[in-house]
Amino acid sequence: MYQIDFNNPCSIHFIGIGGISMSGLAEILLSEGFKISGSDMKSSELTEHLASLGARISYPQSADNIEEPDVVVYTAAIKPDNPEFRAALIKGIPMMPRAELLGELMNNYEDAINVAGTHGKTTTTSMITEIFMEAKADPTVTVGGILDSIGGNIRVGGSKYFIAEACEYTNSFLSFFPTTAVILNIEADHLDFFKDIDDIRNSFKSFIKRLPQDERGFLVFNGDIRDKEFFLSDIKCRTVTFGHGKENDFTAENISYDAFARPSYDLIIRGEKAARIELGVTGEHNVYNSLAAIAVALNADIDMECIKRALKRFSGTERRFQIKGEVNGFTVIDDYAHHPQEIEATLRAAKMYPHRKLWVIFQPHTYSRTKALLDDFAKALSLSDEIILTDIYAAREKNEVGISSEDLAEKIRLNGKNVNYIPAFSDIESFVLKNVQKGDLLITMGAGDVVNIGENLISR
Repeated sequence: MYQIDFNNPCSIHFIGIGGISMSGLAEILLSEGFKISGSDMKSSELTEHLASLGARISYPQSADNIEEPDVVVYTAAIKPDNPEFRAALIKGIPMMPRAELLGELMNNYEDAINVAGTHGKTTTTSMITEIFMEAKADPTVTVGGILDSIGGNIRVGGSKYFIAEACEYTNSFLSFFPTTAVILNIEADHLDFFKDIDDIRNSFKSFIKRLPQDERGFLVFNGDIRDKEFFLSDIKCRTVTFGHGKENDFTAENISYDAFARPSYDLIIRGEKAARIELGVTGEHNVYNSLAAIAVALNADIDMECIKRALKRFSGTERRFQIKGEVNGFTVIDDYAHHPQEIEATLRAAKMYPHRKLWVIFQPHTYSRTKALLDDFAKALSLSDEIILTDIYAAREKNEVGISSEDLAEKIRLNGKNVNYIPAFSDIESFVLKNVQKGDLLITMGAGDVVNIGENLISR
């Protein structure tokens, strides 16, 4: 593995530098004096920004773009027949996937804070970021969504704290070097890569073991996870738990909600009330995300009043229960939820939000996930009053499992719910304008391009 050392900057070429994650890593390296080049299919705001910082960007991708960098970085989307990938192999230039580069970056910071889990990573990473910024801790941050307070998904800060999401897909997080790790939850997902839930659990255990197994390592673990001793029994780093049960180190009592479903609660640390916490985001699930963020902040000796101010101010990231606007007197909200537990959490939060009838337009994401979790999707979506299904968003997949949104619709109907499967976005928009009434709440939901429906409705 090629080592990335901030004290010895080298030249790095990025294949696909215009991606939101790749561009962020390139910007961090530019700030540390590295010579950065890269390529993409076409120019974008991200590539133009990198060019303004001194990066050499080429369009489109071509073997001629590989001059003689010290190392070439690529994403999982880059295939072996890519001309730049082939050229780097032929020239014998060291190569590393994006996940390995991210892991190498972590070694250059005093405390690499990784947030892992099947869901909740972006929100919890953003909460931690807001707290550390409120504390003037100057963190370097990479987050999987757009966070307004940092103007995007990346923040270049000092050399002490590096805050990052740690994604389990393709075992990316097993290339990371955390000193602090958060485990939010461990559920069945990404079953196009993992064999089953036991395979996923084994990967998370391997990730936990990447922490320094001494006083330097710090683990924040959801104590509600099934058979937690499987993960914790042989761990030698410092560990705290959070969750619903009173046996956890961090828990919440006396949860209440304001008129917009934003919770407040008594923070209980090891059986003692420590503070009253008010959140600026909706839903009970965010109470437990915030417990994890608080545990990380207290480990960094951040003052409780600072923590409280940051959590009250934090109103979420883009596509996480994001209010888009009003159409004909009904409210449009967009949410990234694409796993049954995420859907359930979002819809339970929505039930506390002012509305007459709750509508959800759901775009299933990937055939493998839809097939594997079909019953769970039907159960979660049935929390809504009315359901509209789009076609499945294929993402990286082909439909080799023989599944369609009509199969999901049939499952939902068995739950006694009204559901409409409407493949075309334009037809969905017409259906909504005809049927959704003043005072209703409409949520566009999914990890694909379903957000466009709400935005089109508002623009119309």
